[in-house]
Amino acid sequence: MSDHGLDQVTATAGSDEYFAKRQLKQGAVGWVLLVGLGVAYVISGDFAGWNFGLAQGGWGGMFIATVVVAFMYLCMCLSMSEMATMLPTAGGGYSFARAAFGPLGGYLTGTAILIEYAIAPAAIAVFIGAYCESLFGIGGWIIYLVCYLVFMGIHLKGAGEALKIMFIITAIASVALAVFIFSMVPHFDAKNLFDITPTQNAGASEFLPFGYVGIWAAVPYAIWFFLAVEGVPLAAEEAKDPQKSLPRGLIGAMLILAAFALLILFLGAGAAGADTLKDSGAPLVDALVAVYGEHTWLAGFVNFVGLAGLVASFFSIIYAYSRQIFALSRAGYLPNKLSLTNANKAPYLAIIIPGIIGFCLSLTGEGDLLILMAVFGATISYVLMMLSHIKLRLSRADLHRPYKTPGGIVTSGIALVLAAIAVVAGLMVDPKVWFMAAGIYVIFILYFVFYSRHHLISGTPEEEFAQIKAAEENLN
Repeated sequence: MSDHGLDQVTATAGSDEYFAKRQLKQGAVGWVLLVGLGVAYVISGDFAGWNFGLAQGGWGGMFIATVVVAFMYLCMCLSMSEMATMLPTAGGGYSFARAAFGPLGGYLTGTAILIEYAIAPAAIAVFIGAYCESLFGIGGWIIYLVCYLVFMGIHLKGAGEALKIMFIITAIASVALAVFIFSMVPHFDAKNLFDITPTQNAGASEFLPFGYVGIWAAVPYAIWFFLAVEGVPLAAEEAKDPQKSLPRGLIGAMLILAAFALLILFLGAGAAGADTLKDSGAPLVDALVAVYGEHTWLAGFVNFVGLAGLVASFFSIIYAYSRQIFALSRAGYLPNKLSLTNANKAPYLAIIIPGIIGFCLSLTGEGDLLILMAVFGATISYVLMMLSHIKLRLSRADLHRPYKTPGGIVTSGIALVLAAIAVVAGLMVDPKVWFMAAGIYVIFILYFVFYSRHHLISGTPEEEFAQIKAAEENLN
């Protein structure tokens, strides 16, 4: 994956007028908002989706998977913090891979991230529908439509305003999680963690009712506890002092999310029972009902405020997919019109078009299967981003690194191995869904091979970085 053998970047659209129509609002986001953005991306995973891992691996399998996945994400966030301060652009992971492996590497990474971010909101919309059904008796397509229309509309008003609203919603959702955690403590009983009947699989026990294979099968749902936290660098061009704020945002968000994940996994299943939660569309509410009974103020509060958690992730991932599309489009990898920005400096087509696609996907109502498709894109991108960190460390050791990853390539190497294992884990859960996601990825690749590689744009931050690299190599 290098520049050799690919068409040279063109400058046909590289004019001042071209970039004037494709500007984001700089300095709109401080490090506290970046921490909030990282938590917001993911917090819906605490309210719904993770519990399907109990059905795949039992509590023990899900616990082991969660610990391993949390370690993978921590290593990955440390590695991405280094790359984000080296190249603070709206492309995030795509930019890092573009710098390391050229146009093809950047495109493969960017489109894998795009699959993750375009499909994840559809899964979250399904869970929002389940919570609304429980709370108001209304769910289904009308809720999905309202979610997309309202929150795309807010994003069209601009990044600073959108992220401040998102921060408030995330704070409210965090209060709901804290209430849930404290309300479960008095009812915790370790026996409830192991109430799923063991199967005949190899290694099956009360701790691992589905055997050793259950650990692997639970990995995609453990990832749901953290999925999209790596999107913090997508705010780089809108961040204040990105060299300091991006590492703080990534690592701070990751530590908060890890604490929430382990507390909910222990206390939710430990109070209500793993078997009770394993197939629930609203596991926190069902846990409270199981412990405190129907029509309690606790269940109603967590259900109502829990919607804030789902909304926060839905809201923030719209931001993420729009910035990823903006960067890919601005550089010519996707149609150029997708990077046009409105008077509020918001990439309006990059917000609206994926929203239409996501709404159509949400109509399937299959939240667990949509999770698998999102995880496919995520894990492919993780492999490529960690390879990028290793490549840049080895081939460009001279580059200025305002933040350096503790452990260097050992840290990114650990994340790389674990991400590669996670790619295969989704295939084990449902091969048909995994191959559907792979088919979407192949379509993106064919678009690059036959069209977009001939229409790349010079002058973007990623391409300028590559040109500087090429010039230095020529001098040497």
